Amino acid sequence: MIAQPVIHPLLIALIALPLLAIAVMALVRSPGRRARWALRVGIVLACALLLMRPGVPGGTTTTLATETDIVLVVDTTASIVAEDWGDGAPRLDGVREDIAGLVAAYPGARVALITFDATAEVRLPLTTDTTALISSVEVMRPEITDRSQGSSIGIAADLLEQTLASAAELSPERTRMVFYFGDGEQTASTSPESFAGSADLIEGGAVLGYGTAEGGPMRITEGGVGGEPGDYIQYQGAPALSVQDAAALQQIADELGVELQLREAATAPVFPPAPSTTSQQSGSTGEVDDRSWVVAIVLGVLLCIELAAAMATLVRTRRDARPTTGRMR
Repeated sequence: MIAQPVIHPLLIALIALPLLAIAVMALVRSPGRRARWALRVGIVLACALLLMRPGVPGGTTTTLATETDIVLVVDTTASIVAEDWGDGAPRLDGVREDIAGLVAAYPGARVALITFDATAEVRLPLTTDTTALISSVEVMRPEITDRSQGSSIGIAADLLEQTLASAAELSPERTRMVFYFGDGEQTASTSPESFAGSADLIEGGAVLGYGTAEGGPMRITEGGVGGEPGDYIQYQGAPALSVQDAAALQQIADELGVELQLREAATAPVFPPAPSTTSQQSGSTGEVDDRSWVVAIVLGVLLCIELAAAMATLVRTRRDARPTTGRMR
């Protein structure tokens, strides 16, 4: 049993002990009313115990753990908001949906998030905090349109390799996977960097491609989160279209040694099994299971009995005090 006092235990003793002493003395000196005073002794003890907030150790929790590190590489160039996902939604909506599905597919895995546009950066280092990951993905926005000067679909290659190498050095016993989310559209004048350097550091993953061959219009992106959507980016007097490059995406998949999945809103992604087994882990919650509610129920019952007895005494006293009148002859 563990106590979590509402106030200092000394104060509880200073309040409860005098009341308990009075009740016990009355119990001893009132032979005819011992049941009532025994009830009151119980009430005092229950109140004191309730203030002590008794509890028991919180026990254990069982969680699923996947001994795998997963690195997500997400395109945040202007084309990721091209509106050809499902019924005209931005491609970024599909990315968010698929990442949520990925988190559910690999419970307990450590996940890192890398995004890229003109540069690549680690948005979230390896963590098992899926809430932080989903929050990062929800607030993720593409680069500001006015600052866009072309981007490479392989600009994250070096950063990905560094992240994987660091994870392998720190936790060599864990396996690693990479998932690349993008449309394959190369707008930089140079050839895309190769991801081949990461192939030997991973044991699975996938390249998930978004967009369509017909292309989708892109809205102007400004700084900040939320707000009204901007106008469409124009090219030669008409909305500019971003077109998926399936060949470029296949090249990235080949370099990483993983499969390519061209995504559509009507289908769900197929995630490969984790290289490491998923197991159950049990551990203490480190918390206390509060049992003061049990004492509160007992106290409530005792108070109801005391109240019923007091009402019965009041009714009896009024009846005995009622004047008696004789009938007129």
